[in-house]
Amino acid sequence: MSSAVLHPDKLHRCPWPKEDPLYVAYHDEEWGVPEYDDRALYEKLVLDGFQAGLSWITILRKRENFRRAFNGFDPEKIARYPKRKIESLMNDVGIVRNRAKIEGAVLSARSWLDVMEKGPGFSRLLWDYLDGRPKTNRFRSTKEVPAETDLSRKISKELATRGFKFVGPTIVYAFMQAVGMVNDHLIKCHRHAECIKLVRHK
Repeated sequence: MSSAVLHPDKLHRCPWPKEDPLYVAYHDEEWGVPEYDDRALYEKLVLDGFQAGLSWITILRKRENFRRAFNGFDPEKIARYPKRKIESLMNDVGIVRNRAKIEGAVLSARSWLDVMEKGPGFSRLLWDYLDGRPKTNRFRSTKEVPAETDLSRKISKELATRGFKFVGPTIVYAFMQAVGMVNDHLIKCHRHAECIKLVRHK
């Protein structure tokens, strides 16, 4: 199924959360909502990196464990993780135990600090590509939604150049969807119009 689905509460939604309560709540409350907070953007980028090769619901179910394990995704703390902390994370059954991804989160935290200290700031770096305003797409089917775009490739290259890890163009596009840089809710989904209302007007 690739078109919007009518749920028992009489609301149409994108098909991907199906009827999983946790997934539906994420779809309704977070996905596609414009995020401008520097730290929150770091957290979501890292979690999208951990998702690589897995389903998002797997990460969503472990998100609170990730937050506990990674000091609330505080980049200043993560950037200073010693080797023993990496080893303790590798033994934490509550998260995805992938050494490359864990070490990538540390390297990305250092890159985040660099962007924050030397400019322009992480949120500014990302949102300047869109002049601060989300791009609203008008897809009717998930078959129309791209896996990556020219813009996600540009941002991917910029982030990689700055030392961020697990920021390929497909991961970056999923991240852009999640943080509302693009509104990829299907037109018939009730959240499409709701997310449009959240766009900042200059």
